[in-house]
Amino acid sequence: MTQESAAYATRYLRDIDRDRYLATLVLPSREREAITALYAFNADIASVRERAREPAAGEIRLQWWADALAGKGHGNVRQNPLADALLSVIADYSLPTPPLTRMITARRFDLYQDPMPDMASFEGYAGETVSALYQLGAMILNGGAPVETGDAAGHMGVAHALIGHLRAFGYNASQGRIFLPWEVFEICGVKESEVLAGQASDGLAVALTKLSETAAEHLRKADAGTAALPRPLRAVFAPRAVLGLQLRRVDPDAPFVRTDDLADWRKIAALGWWKLRNG
Repeated sequence: MTQESAAYATRYLRDIDRDRYLATLVLPSREREAITALYAFNADIASVRERAREPAAGEIRLQWWADALAGKGHGNVRQNPLADALLSVIADYSLPTPPLTRMITARRFDLYQDPMPDMASFEGYAGETVSALYQLGAMILNGGAPVETGDAAGHMGVAHALIGHLRAFGYNASQGRIFLPWEVFEICGVKESEVLAGQASDGLAVALTKLSETAAEHLRKADAGTAALPRPLRAVFAPRAVLGLQLRRVDPDAPFVRTDDLADWRKIAALGWWKLRNG
């Protein structure tokens, strides 16, 4: 990739997905640029819903990325610095494109108001959108050679997605969206209209507590999976350090009250300490 594209990807990631940007700071310098490009691509497709005024516009943007990966892009795709960076990383590390294509397809769910039906659907969504990032990042750290991350990528992806949507629950509800598995709320007697109206209830608190406990369990399983990996591959799982702290700040009894995020210095300190302990 060109220096301009690499710099643009870094700035874009820093501005759109600051937590993943901070996580790149503990990566080996040789692979940091490549993983940053991968994360910047993810930040772009993950934020399509926020930038598109209607689903059709979001579909067009996602299709543009799908065509670019398939070599069907119109015009000079590499004039887009994010595409230039990503396509260069794919070529340099022989990354498989099907996981990236599935990532794009999964993001189409974000464009609509349909609730996530059940945990199985959520885990599938998390696997395509988050676990795949960890898997590809580990592959980059492995010099492009295929790598088996065992349970680490799968459980980290589900935990990461759960924690992110637990933290954003109130905001998403205010936008008419429910990303967490609806079956959990339904079992607890929660009505969709109550959630969208921002009404807290005992049933809602129980549901969110259950989901928080599920996220914590996936983090524990991800820890075990990460510990079984060769030390050079573990750095890509460093976000776990921040996710654990963010999960502790989730308050199931006040889901519609905004909670301030951790300061950058605390996140950097947590990431650095995790890296020191885990390699």
